[in-house]
Amino acid sequence: MKTILLDDFLDNGIIREKSFRKMVKDHNMKQYDGEKVIIKGCASVTVPTWAYLILASQVSQFANKIYYGEPRYAVKIFNRSELK
Repeated sequence: MKTILLDDFLDNGIIREKSFRKMVKDHNMKQYDGEKVIIKGCASVTVPTWAYLILASQVSQFANKIYYGEPRYAVKIFNRSELK
């Protein structure tokens, strides 16, 4: 399972929408092709809901499954096989 840390998308210690969108766009999403991906729920800062939605929508174009939270208590938010 591959992990995405939202701390990797901070701009001077916070999540700013404009820079967040650019970082997500520039992020190599192809690395998640066919993978199970978890978007870690904890970050060093407060994460707006829109940030999770933007990130999940981009990752869902490649990943087979997306989870949110901590690996031990992950919540499934996307499953490509359920779309068929």
